[in-house]
Amino acid sequence: MPVGRVKWFNDAKGYGFIEQEGGEDVFVHFSAIQGRGYRTLKEGQIVQFDVEQTPKGLRAANVRVVDEGQSSRKLTF
Repeated sequence: MPVGRVKWFNDAKGYGFIEQEGGEDVFVHFSAIQGRGYRTLKEGQIVQFDVEQTPKGLRAANVRVVDEGQSSRKLTF
């Protein structure tokens, strides 16, 4: 499962982008964020996600926030 960093996320619009390590940015919609309650992301958060190819480009699915203390590797973007 790829790991990336939230580049930006607009709560009002419900979408944003994730920077992939060594790859192109991935679109993320709030509906792809796993968890209960208000689903949002913050700039700079580390996330794990699946990548889906769509006609408009890459889209994140099954997005989960990673506790940076649990991350076993240093990310370089």
